[in-house]
Amino acid sequence: MSGRPFDWKATPGLRTLSWTVYLFLYAPLLVIVIYSFNVGRQATIWEGFSFDWYFKVFQNRDIGVALSNSLIVAVASMILATLLAVSAALGLRHARGGGGGQITLGLILMPLVVPEIVVAVATLVFFSSIGLKLGLGNLIIAHTVFCVPFAYLPIQARLANMGSAVEDAARDLYSDEWQVFRRVTLPLLLPAILSGAMLAFASSLDDFLISMLLADAGQTTLPVYIYGMLRLGVSPEVNAVSTLLLVSSVAIVLVALRLQGMSKK
Repeated sequence: MSGRPFDWKATPGLRTLSWTVYLFLYAPLLVIVIYSFNVGRQATIWEGFSFDWYFKVFQNRDIGVALSNSLIVAVASMILATLLAVSAALGLRHARGGGGGQITLGLILMPLVVPEIVVAVATLVFFSSIGLKLGLGNLIIAHTVFCVPFAYLPIQARLANMGSAVEDAARDLYSDEWQVFRRVTLPLLLPAILSGAMLAFASSLDDFLISMLLADAGQTTLPVYIYGMLRLGVSPEVNAVSTLLLVSSVAIVLVALRLQGMSKK
């Protein structure tokens, strides 16, 4: 037996299996994008190339209202979730030893572990039991809770990597805690904060289950509206609006990952 460590990348057939999984996951998305340019009304029969369905999407007033609702909820949730994430990351960084910090961390990350349908149903029951009716405010509160972990993780990772030497040096130079935060900690954290904010924005913009259960009449978000369009059958217009949402989400996540990479330097 050789003393070389096991290399899982050398497993026979791993590359083929990986490409098969990628194909299974992303081929349907590629089909949606391709057929969104179909000139005909049939979503699965190619009749020619056209941008007509994209023009119809931009002219659809109901889609505009749903997009407006989604953007309002996503922006508000992003701001609140990011503020909470920064506060939590800084607070847990300076927390003393014991189980309290681990419990708090578990509560923050719970939306990542618990199935989203459970979070949606629990939030709906809670809001109904206390009679909370704030319109889009209900969605903003629920999305904020759901998005906090996405904003928290990049910030926490950056805090762990940067250490405390620079901040200690600022304190040695007679800076108070506010000056240390404003002139040292915040500039170093900014790429991670922006990364977490964009991940929170994308998560809120794409959310369906929570929005589906909590949205009242006239508060339909874009993913819920797309689901409503599907009940009339898949059309190139559905493919077009889905493609726009997909491209926007991918672009946001790529920028967030780029910012997260910058925060590690």
